[in-house]
Amino acid sequence: MSEAVREVAKRIKGLEIQGARNIAIAGISALVEEAESSRAETKDEFLQEMLDAKDILFKTRETEPLMRNALRKILLEVRESPYREPRDLARLLSASSKQFLEDLQTSHDKIAEYGSKRIHSSQKIFTHCHSSTVTGILKRAKDEGRDFEVLCTESRPFFQGRITSRELLEHGIRTTMIVDSAARYFMKTVDFVLVGADAITSEGNVVNKIGTSMVALAAYEARIPFYAASELLKFSPQTIYGEYEKIEERDRSEVWEDAPPDLNIRNPAFDITRRDYVSGIICEEGIISPHSIMEVVRRRHPWILDVS
Repeated sequence: MSEAVREVAKRIKGLEIQGARNIAIAGISALVEEAESSRAETKDEFLQEMLDAKDILFKTRETEPLMRNALRKILLEVRESPYREPRDLARLLSASSKQFLEDLQTSHDKIAEYGSKRIHSSQKIFTHCHSSTVTGILKRAKDEGRDFEVLCTESRPFFQGRITSRELLEHGIRTTMIVDSAARYFMKTVDFVLVGADAITSEGNVVNKIGTSMVALAAYEARIPFYAASELLKFSPQTIYGEYEKIEERDRSEVWEDAPPDLNIRNPAFDITRRDYVSGIICEEGIISPHSIMEVVRRRHPWILDVS
C-alpha cells in the first residue's frame, strides 16, 4: 500500500480535509496515485490492491457516501473493463477518475444554477456549518446581482461556520454569525434555510452536521422553508435495505480538551433531519421533493442502487 493512501486517510480522519466533496476528491486522487504506482502483474492482483486502498479510505469517516460512491463507480468500470494488463487498468482508472470529477463539477454548477434562482434581493438566508455546495449557490446569486444577507451558525465544536462566514464576506455577501443555540431565536427573521448534506437516505431524510435537525425543527415551527443542497451522489444505497446511515462519533477532546476525566462527553458529528421537515432537495435535477429521491437516483445513477 502506497504512503499516499495512508496519508490521505490520516488527513481525512483528522479533519485536515473537510467537506464531503473535498473528501471525495482527495480519496479519488489517492486511488489514482495508488494505481499509478502499482507493481501488480495481473488484473486480479491490481484489483485487490485497489480494493485494499478503497477499504482504508472507506474507514476514515463513517458518514461519507459521496466518497464511497465515487470509489465504487470508478472501480466498477475498471473491474468490468476488458483490459487485463495492470498498466492499461491504471490508465483506465485515471481516465474514469477524471471523468467522475468533471461530472461532479458539472453537478455542482447545476445545483448553483437551480439554487440561486430561489434567492432574491433583500432576503435573509440561514445556513449551518460549511458546505461548498451551499456557498456555491450563494456566490452564484451574488454574481447574478442579487443583494441579500446570510445568517450562519458557529457550528461547534470545530467552528466550520467561520469558514462559511469568511468565504461569503470575501465574496461581498453581507454575513452575520450567531451561536448555535440562538437558531430558534433568529429563525423568524429569515426567509428560508439552506444547508448542505453529507448523506441522503432512501426515505429522503437528510444527514448533515450535528445541529441541523434542531435548525429544521425551528424552521418548521416558524413555517420557514428548509432546503438541503446536495449532489445525488450523496445518496446512501445501504439504506434501501433497512440499514441506517452510520452517525460518526468523534473524540471527547474536540469538545473539551482538558475535561474532568470522570465526565462523560458525547460528540456525534452528524444528525438526521426527517424528510417531513425538508421543503426540497436542491440537486443537479432541479429542486425535488425528498419523497422522490429513489425515483430520481434510479433515473440518473442506476448503478448506485447495486451494492452487491
